[in-house]
Amino acid sequence: MGQEVDRTTFSRHDRQQYRSNVQRCVDALTTMLRDHPFARDEPMTGIEVELNLVGDDLEPALVAKAVLDSLGSAEFQTELGRWNLELNLPPRPLPGEQWRHFEQQLLDELAMARAKAQDHRAQLAVIGILPTLAARHLVEEAISPDDRYLLLNEQMLSDRGEPIRLDITGGDPLASAPEHLLADFDSIAPEAACTSMQLHLQVAPEVFPAYWNAAQCLAGVQLAVGANSPFLLGSRLWAETRIPLFEQSCDVRPPELRNQGVRPRVWFGERWISSVLDLFAENSRYFPGLIPRTDDVDPIGELKAGRIPELSELKLHNGTVWRWNRPVYDIANGLPHVRLENRVLPAGPTAVDMVANALFFYGLLRVMVEAERPLWSYMSFDAAHENFVSAARNGMDATLYWPGTGWIQPDELVLRKLLPMAAEGLARWGVAAEVCDRYLPVVEQRCLTRRTGAAWQVAAVEALENRGATRTAALHGMFGEYLEHSAANEPVHSWPLPS
Repeated sequence: MGQEVDRTTFSRHDRQQYRSNVQRCVDALTTMLRDHPFARDEPMTGIEVELNLVGDDLEPALVAKAVLDSLGSAEFQTELGRWNLELNLPPRPLPGEQWRHFEQQLLDELAMARAKAQDHRAQLAVIGILPTLAARHLVEEAISPDDRYLLLNEQMLSDRGEPIRLDITGGDPLASAPEHLLADFDSIAPEAACTSMQLHLQVAPEVFPAYWNAAQCLAGVQLAVGANSPFLLGSRLWAETRIPLFEQSCDVRPPELRNQGVRPRVWFGERWISSVLDLFAENSRYFPGLIPRTDDVDPIGELKAGRIPELSELKLHNGTVWRWNRPVYDIANGLPHVRLENRVLPAGPTAVDMVANALFFYGLLRVMVEAERPLWSYMSFDAAHENFVSAARNGMDATLYWPGTGWIQPDELVLRKLLPMAAEGLARWGVAAEVCDRYLPVVEQRCLTRRTGAAWQVAAVEALENRGATRTAALHGMFGEYLEHSAANEPVHSWPLPS
């Protein structure tokens, strides 16, 4: 949720007006999709990366505001935690060598952030969850002082009516006694522990449903090959612990509403869609306003006057429903557009790993959308969701269901079927062969070695513990080496274990 807010209290009338305005926005969007031209340029992509700042002790450094002031760059923004930054790189097309240049731009921006962080005695960490976090770090005082974050904290806790509870049991299938985390928090600061990479793809409205359905099918595979968050508050939990952590830290439902089946605000969804409107309408139908701020602009009136409506309330509301694949409405260069925002992947471990993850995803999307028989026409939505949860829990050790293949492990599925599909999809996008030759082998080697960021972190901690280190010391030792390897930009499958 990146929109500014200028209100801190809301009346019943505000909430009623907000609900009405959101529906007016949905009605206006319905008319626009039927009658108004949308952007149809070459495929535009974008990326956001959430980052962490740590001190010499490798624990969170609450200096994000100072680092941002030193950076003075529009590409960097605040995030929920005072130890978080967000990097937003400008949109770019997929074809040609664009994404080879993108890796260098990403490296340049990260290097600049590292340099400015050092001026404030901090280091930059590109990782899904800081392995050195402790409960004492996840307090209200650690939330960024921006009004929108403070208001979000207030409204979410008010709706929940009780502390935020984390209750996560480890997913290691070989563990005789999986580790278990149970903790309560009096703020939404645990949400700031989740740092992700978000991929955007602008598409024409009529093909958006196919892209969203395809992205849902791929979510489990993305997690299995990209997991990078195995530790939280000292416990080894899921391969991508960021998934249950984000779901639980943003859950405003008390137990009674969960038991009634009320939908969570962090949501995979429940069905395939046939229109982008399906998602915006569900958001309006199922979720009350968290921040019911309204403006005086009538979107239908704007349409009648020949202007493109901002749909401010729809965008604000959409930003407080955290789908793993989210629809986005926006205006650029005088034309409205819709885009897919893929929120599945963690940040890190390196720039080259993140670019490889992105291109693997974009390539697969293209082939799946253009298939004569779409995968989602013979794969149940429940199977896609089960793949997502299994991959988040077990990473490369997950067992996924894939139509026409049956039950299969992610590495075998990628090597046998998906990598050739991704290469074909990138070729259809017009991506240069040398770009494919640099990045797809990164995913291939990750599968051949079965070494994701999560797998490396777990193996490194186990190696240190086997030498007598405590869990806390092992996490710090592993993380110190992680930071060095991450900055060197060698793909994670090539990282050695602690010597």
